[in-house]
Amino acid sequence: MKRSQIKLQKRPCLRPKAACNVFVRIVSNEKMYHLITNSLSEMLLIGQITIWYISSCSLFITLTHNLRCSGPRAKECLLTSVPVVSWLPRYSLKENALGDLISGLSVGIMQLPQGMAYALLAAVPPVFGLYSSFYPVLIYFIFGTSKHISIGTYAVMSVMIGGVIERLAPDSDFSEWDNLTNETIINITNRDAERVKVAAAVTLLSGIFQILLGLVQFGFVVTYLSEPLVRGYTTGAAIHVIVSQLKYTFGINPKRYSGPCSLIYTVLEVCSLLPKTNIGTLVVSIVAIVGLILAKELNSYLSKKLPIPIPVELLGVVIATVVSWQVDLENKYKVDVVGLIPSGLQPPVLPEVSLFSKVIGDAFALAVVGYGIAISLGRIFALKYGYNVDSNQELIALGLSNSVGGIFQCFAVSCSMSRTMVQESTGGKTQVAGALSAVVILFITLWIGYLFEDLPKAVLAAIIFVNLHGMMKQFMDIPALWKSNKVDMLVWVVTFILTVLLNPDLGLAASIGFSMLTVIFRTQLPKYSLLGQIPDTDIYRPLEDYNQVRPVPGILIFRSSATLYFANAEMYQESLGKKSGIDITKILSAKKKLEAKRKRHEAKIAKKAAKKNAVHMVSLSRDVIFTINDDYSSHPRLTLLLLVHFISASSYRALSAYPLFHLFVSLCLAGVVDNLQSGGFFNDKVTKSCVFSTVHDAVLYSNQLTAATVSSH
Repeated sequence: MKRSQIKLQKRPCLRPKAACNVFVRIVSNEKMYHLITNSLSEMLLIGQITIWYISSCSLFITLTHNLRCSGPRAKECLLTSVPVVSWLPRYSLKENALGDLISGLSVGIMQLPQGMAYALLAAVPPVFGLYSSFYPVLIYFIFGTSKHISIGTYAVMSVMIGGVIERLAPDSDFSEWDNLTNETIINITNRDAERVKVAAAVTLLSGIFQILLGLVQFGFVVTYLSEPLVRGYTTGAAIHVIVSQLKYTFGINPKRYSGPCSLIYTVLEVCSLLPKTNIGTLVVSIVAIVGLILAKELNSYLSKKLPIPIPVELLGVVIATVVSWQVDLENKYKVDVVGLIPSGLQPPVLPEVSLFSKVIGDAFALAVVGYGIAISLGRIFALKYGYNVDSNQELIALGLSNSVGGIFQCFAVSCSMSRTMVQESTGGKTQVAGALSAVVILFITLWIGYLFEDLPKAVLAAIIFVNLHGMMKQFMDIPALWKSNKVDMLVWVVTFILTVLLNPDLGLAASIGFSMLTVIFRTQLPKYSLLGQIPDTDIYRPLEDYNQVRPVPGILIFRSSATLYFANAEMYQESLGKKSGIDITKILSAKKKLEAKRKRHEAKIAKKAAKKNAVHMVSLSRDVIFTINDDYSSHPRLTLLLLVHFISASSYRALSAYPLFHLFVSLCLAGVVDNLQSGGFFNDKVTKSCVFSTVHDAVLYSNQLTAATVSSH
């Protein structure tokens, strides 16, 4: 290459503090050329480094600006993350104090028997139910956004934890040989200690899941839990609760099964052990159940006359404890009692991390179920009293409640319907009612808990049975859903069956999957209808549903009740063909044959053109006309009504199969039009001028087009 004179244009040299202008004329000198070339390379390298440095500085400045903690931003973050700081300074003692006090005392009294009873469901000593009614409630008071729900022990959550505990710490792992009696006994102390560790581990992990889901704004996950699914699931879980308490009702000790169909095996085991029923335990159970039912009915009858409801469960616990202590039911009649209740609170202990891998699936199920129940109730009362519940903050609040509770050896908590109704009906207006109920539990745990050591476990089982009365009423959803929506009824029934057969953890996952399938089936099997016009109006309704509706002459209006996507595109096209009476397949086949015949004729003409005069042959080819025997002009114009929010790319074929007719698309959203354009749906024949906002506009335009065509002929 000839190196004569090389002229470099004036350009900036990127440096941090200065810029240099270079104008160099190089003569034919080899050394000088290499010298300047190397200098230019170094300058370019410096420029690249400088660009990288400036870009890095720019990114750092942007991040610093976004993460800058100004006063208003810090205040907003604090008020959002710790809601108690927002509402507690504005707390009105005059308006709320009395109602919250009465409500807190009433709920706290309910927490005592329910906490101990649900601890039996969780397969841990009853005192840990009291701990679970204290620590999580205080944490939710600080971080929760719902003013009316009562956080604490819950039957469904307890039975799910009990299933995990029975799987990882069964009685068989703690059996020992007793030389005095020459029989195998269960080491209760070691078993309970291990079960508490498992409960704390699964509770802490479920809390961590809830916190993480809240931080990533995953609160919308509750939208996948429809009301029929939740009610069917809780009813199925209630059956598990009832079966798990039969051993305390009959005074027997059946083998605990785990895995699918374990409920059926447990029922068969209980039936086989009925001849060994402890009569004393059965009598206590029957008397307790009948007494509680009668007392609750009396409570409901006098609800309008009493300022606060009668604490039925507390009275039952007190009376049963006194009778058991006076009669000595444990020693005389072998009635199983609560046993030792240590005074004071447990020190914080970090659960064993090695257990996390064994309970990760159960922890996630607990996180979703607990959150779904709490947010559902929270939204009901928020709508009733006119305030907002932050779904993501609720996830974080429940996650912190369970995480802290797991460290203090509690088991997973959620919202209880019965306690929430009591809290709301007795005048509770803020989260202060929940904090006061925790104070009541603290007083009982520290000073009077030991008084309930003689309480029969059969009474706690009776309390559980009576409290499940509301869940059993959910069976009445079936006839109501049959009348209103049969698909929702199917979701309810299938969810109930899956929960009963597969246990609450696997049953929840299977139920959600089935619910998603019903959504897909609904879109695959929509209702297709032809629309007609109400005379002298711009209203269009299905022809088969209304007598006054008349078809529009020469126009076919077709509507689908579902979105158009790949799963229903073919059925959409088939239904349109049946409704319109047009065989699209036959028409397209004839069109392809016509196109192939035209190409063969053109090839023949081109072959002859090589031998003869090309101009003469071209003029001859223009005189050749191909026709299809079917008369397309006899078919009406098509107006397609698409009530959709989206249309998939693979569905364009269902619409583009009608190029031989006047095609109009009405009631299209802007996003649908953009999808059609990006998918290449529009062409010279089908343009955006064929898209209308209403059906009536499309009909008017079609009539104008017809009139113009007729007048032109």
